[in-house]
Amino acid sequence: MRALKPGDPPFVGGYRLLGRLGAGGMGVVYLARSTGGALVALKVIRAEYAADHDFRARFRREAEAASGLTGQWLTPVTAAEPAAREPWLATAFVPGPSLAEAVTLHGPLPERTVRALGARLAEALTEVHAAGLVHRDVKPGNILLALDGPRLIDFGIARSTGATALTASDVVIGSPGYLSPEQARARGGDIGPPSDVFSLGCVLAYAATGRRPFGTGTAAAVIFRTVHEEPDLDAVPWTLVPLLTDCLAKDPAARPTAEAVRDALSGEDDREHERENDRENDQERGSAEGSAGEPAGRHEAGGADGREAGREAGGADGRTDGRADDWLPPSLPRLIAERSSAVLALPDPSPSPAPGPGPGPTTLVEQPPEGPAVSRRRLLTLGSAAAVVLTGGGIAAWAASRPSSDGDGATSSAPLPRYVIGLHADLSGTDKAIGRAQERGARLAVADFNSRSRDGRAFDLVLKVLDDAGEAKRAAEVAGRFVADNDVYAVIGPTGSASAETAVTRYEKALLPIVTVSSGDDLYSQITTRAYFQLRPDENALSTPFIHYLTHARKSRRTAVIDDRAAGRTSWQIVKDLAAFPPSEGTTTTHVVPAGSEDFDTVAAAVLAADAEAVVYGGSSPHRAALCARALEEAGFRGTRMAPEPVLQAAFLTEAGPAAEGWVISTTYADPAELPTAARFVAAYRKRFGVRTVERFAVEAYDALLFVAQGLSELSSVEPERGAMVRRLRATAYKGLAKTIEFDPVTKEFRWVNGLFLHRIRNGTPDFLGRYDRVKEA
Repeated sequence: MRALKPGDPPFVGGYRLLGRLGAGGMGVVYLARSTGGALVALKVIRAEYAADHDFRARFRREAEAASGLTGQWLTPVTAAEPAAREPWLATAFVPGPSLAEAVTLHGPLPERTVRALGARLAEALTEVHAAGLVHRDVKPGNILLALDGPRLIDFGIARSTGATALTASDVVIGSPGYLSPEQARARGGDIGPPSDVFSLGCVLAYAATGRRPFGTGTAAAVIFRTVHEEPDLDAVPWTLVPLLTDCLAKDPAARPTAEAVRDALSGEDDREHERENDRENDQERGSAEGSAGEPAGRHEAGGADGREAGREAGGADGRTDGRADDWLPPSLPRLIAERSSAVLALPDPSPSPAPGPGPGPTTLVEQPPEGPAVSRRRLLTLGSAAAVVLTGGGIAAWAASRPSSDGDGATSSAPLPRYVIGLHADLSGTDKAIGRAQERGARLAVADFNSRSRDGRAFDLVLKVLDDAGEAKRAAEVAGRFVADNDVYAVIGPTGSASAETAVTRYEKALLPIVTVSSGDDLYSQITTRAYFQLRPDENALSTPFIHYLTHARKSRRTAVIDDRAAGRTSWQIVKDLAAFPPSEGTTTTHVVPAGSEDFDTVAAAVLAADAEAVVYGGSSPHRAALCARALEEAGFRGTRMAPEPVLQAAFLTEAGPAAEGWVISTTYADPAELPTAARFVAAYRKRFGVRTVERFAVEAYDALLFVAQGLSELSSVEPERGAMVRRLRATAYKGLAKTIEFDPVTKEFRWVNGLFLHRIRNGTPDFLGRYDRVKEA
């Protein structure tokens, strides 16, 4: 929430304005409080638009449509005045974050949460469609998260399915990335309930992956892909893919109904439990009417049909089995609690009456009788002692998080400053698997840092993720966006080498620290850079593990180097280094395979003729390395075989088959599953992301982000500034899970000896041996 601006009125329609929740082209949404203490989200349409008859008609329609909807996952309208000079509408205030904000801050949601989210949103849409309405703007920003479930908000463009469009026929209404193909084509007459189901499919794909299923870019590009291309569901949990594929069908008639989506995502046991709970609630309400003699209606806690009172004692919908309030991952209830607790600091409403001549506002919704004024110290506890909806005279907050004042009036639970770290990643291009792993590792690092005790932490971290698809042009655009965002103090990335040089130049000019963990280009020596922190050894260092291993672990006096000319610089560097520094002070022979040839049998025969004790493959192609491995196997070579990191791909293991067994590969990444210090990280990673194996460069990204966090912490009380961060990080040493991050005081380069590792192929899979200089003789 932001403070009111000087031009904002103190009161609207009898409500006192407390702050701004958001603003758009059409109007402003305020947090407001009634004279009785009820907190509402109050939407005011701008006067210049209200003068337009169509806009005013749409606003009236929103109020009328929303006032007839009372479902649990919809926000009730409490009052409205469409005839005012600046029409306004008041709805129950939900203090939770939007789905968009939650995913941005904490990453994709686990499958269990996505299923619960989808089932409840589908239930909300089922009610909307049964009323003859279409929402038309189902998107993450219009979904608020509460402890008991989501809330679908903003019916500003909802209309009756039988109504005539109020806008021109060629105007697209909706949000690119979440609108349906029929919306994208601006065919108003074709837009019905299936359009909302398509949007819901987009929302659930985003919730599960953190990415829009039709990508990003200009609105025109996204709309084109929505109409003509298939969605990207690669990262969606496989159990959800069939349903989301059906929801995202181009033909509206082929999509399931909202009710069918709800049934597909909800187990029959849950539905039976809900039916049983509804019967119990009906009985309780009937008993209350008979014994207390008061009508069933809004209670002080504020549900439209008294549901909220039932939640106070039990679960989110009256349950006592704890099912409803544990649907969110652990990080989000904390965020909701922070938002709820922040409401406690709001000022009490002025005791003087709101100004304004004549009678009160005309309302489309009958307001409940006002109770006595409520002070900010009064807490409304819902679910398992946490707030969900602020309305009807209650204030949502965690009872346990009531701030305690110290001498100067500061509170121990006051929110900490938030520093943003960017992640510049390839999430949709050729290196998307590595980019996704880095995003996951970075998100775990942010969660771990923010969970630390406040006694040793002066700030919270926020991760901002942007995708460059592995393209140089988009990398420059992503760098420009991070540079322009003054809240970003450092960036992790880029993922691959193809986009690194262009991006690094942009970051260097802005003195914005850029920390890369997987790009192998030696940009530090190519660019006069202070802001570039390369935490991965470049290709010039890849030969070092070969020489060390063949000197100290498996001695080789006669080493053969296979110079695969298809590899270019990689092969040249390996041949050059092993010729200059022969392992075990012995001899090396070089055997060339032309770039256009796949004849490795000839060089295999030459290796045996040279009586070589070890072979180093100087190339970067998994396919060609597999040909080399098979040729050596068939020739009967039984010595040590080694290759550089680019070879270690599934293609090498598959194509080489048994011939890959025993090969030793030099890499710049570790396997955290084999690191005792990373056991907690591995367990958390597997649980959060539902994988068995921690992908390459995930733990390195985790370490890199906490390295940046340590640099921010070492600035102490000094306000963070990009130039100061550059200097601080260059002097910072951080002991990570995979390696120690530190820089040479003279050259200012990363101490690459800490970042080179060896793997051996065993039983068809890579077996992590450890840091190259600590590997003992097998």
